Amino acid sequence: MAYNYIGLVNDVNRRLNEVELTTANFNTAVGFYSFAKDAVNAAIRHINQEEFEWPWNHIEETEVLEAGVVRYSYPYDAKTVNFNTFRLKGNTTLGVQTRKLKSISYEEYLDKYVDYEYNSSSNNRGAPIHVVRSPNREIIFSPSPDQEYEVVYDYYTLGYDLSKATDVPNFPEPYRYVIIDGAMYYAYQFRGDMQAASFADERFKQGIKNLRSLYINRTDYVRDTRVHF
Repeated sequence: MAYNYIGLVNDVNRRLNEVELTTANFNTAVGFYSFAKDAVNAAIRHINQEEFEWPWNHIEETEVLEAGVVRYSYPYDAKTVNFNTFRLKGNTTLGVQTRKLKSISYEEYLDKYVDYEYNSSSNNRGAPIHVVRSPNREIIFSPSPDQEYEVVYDYYTLGYDLSKATDVPNFPEPYRYVIIDGAMYYAYQFRGDMQAASFADERFKQGIKNLRSLYINRTDYVRDTRVHF
């Protein structure tokens, strides 16, 4: 079965001995079939909400700065932004080399560098050195840029719902069964079979636990920095 929206919905239909949908009737499906579509998306949303940094939701973003502007909005689909990944992109025309920006707290920014935000003098501008996470989900660069620098950083998306029959999840295909177990939990609830729903929920939770072990849990190594003579 194809790994796309209609394929996942039909996985649910087959498990419940229901007639499979086709691309011709997928968009107009009603009743249980419409619910099965919702169940697949609900399972995907649940998985995406379980962790902030699933690797399949990772995005590398480039922000083009505007001279004199210090505040920039988060990407519309950002769940979390990694402020330790901001780097100024090297550009010989602008006379800058690639370097990492230092992340500082909003409080430190207000104490030491906030004048960059209010002093519009061109003498008060330059290539950004610091990046700040503001309380209202904005990205602040300090000092105020004097040219259209490019800044690259990493963030993780919220994920997305499937809509068209041929839409493909960004979730790894080998673990499609985790999506199906989650969808079956909702499907059994729809049918009123709470015992089967409970079993499906346990499998769903175990599947998420396995994904977390594979993709999230890390063992950081310790490096010996002693100097031996």
